[in-house]
Amino acid sequence: MSVKYFTMESAQIITDGHNPDYGAVVDVSNGTDHPSILIVCEHASNDIPPHLNNLGLSPAARNSHAAWDPGALGVAVSMLDMLPAVLVNGRVSRLVYDCNRPPEAASAIPEKSEIYDIPGNVNLPANERQARIDYVYRPFETTLHHQINRHRETLALMVTIHSFTPVYHGKQRDVEIGILHGSDHSFASAMMDKIPSASTFDVRLNEPYSAQDGVAHTLDLHGAGNGLANVMIEIRNDLIQTPDTQRDLARFLSDWLIETLGGGT
Repeated sequence: MSVKYFTMESAQIITDGHNPDYGAVVDVSNGTDHPSILIVCEHASNDIPPHLNNLGLSPAARNSHAAWDPGALGVAVSMLDMLPAVLVNGRVSRLVYDCNRPPEAASAIPEKSEIYDIPGNVNLPANERQARIDYVYRPFETTLHHQINRHRETLALMVTIHSFTPVYHGKQRDVEIGILHGSDHSFASAMMDKIPSASTFDVRLNEPYSAQDGVAHTLDLHGAGNGLANVMIEIRNDLIQTPDTQRDLARFLSDWLIETLGGGT
């Protein structure tokens, strides 16, 4: 199979995610020198750079799922310990810029998220919007490009880790683990065919979100766009509230991924 990878000009990678206003916006953690899996956690943090004055948010809003994916980073880090993988995770709240959205998407810098208004994003001047693209999204995007290029001889899969709320707009969600895909459904479908027989989780395809909700940007740009098998995993966040439950879920997912990949990575 012919595989096409992105290339980068050196000028695009002279920034390593640091700048005076936004600080470090992306982290890379290597579990091995020859990873076969790229783990991505775009919504790992609810940090808001000080100069943005918390975007005018209340503490409740800043700590809510609207600002990040609680528990997702803990699962991703545990998976890194269990798999031949490299992890790329965001360090800035998705309310500053959602790195799983392209710059042209209004939801990349939302004025309202779930039940919360985001005052610091309302009527954002064009230059301030561009600054968030330049200093949050572009370093994240460039880091993913770099990791794919660096490990392109060994990478076989990109998996993005997210969490979701048990209750959304007053409605209880029964689904516990969602397996989502973008333009390439092959690995997600294979995972659904390989759900562990001992699993007691309510696992569903393309729930509680799907590509139609605009959540497939990373999958399509960095996964399918580079010929990598790819899948998004959504975990209901009441299942991953502690380090122990995060590690348990990580073990379940890691074993499932290895089985889907054919027993080897």
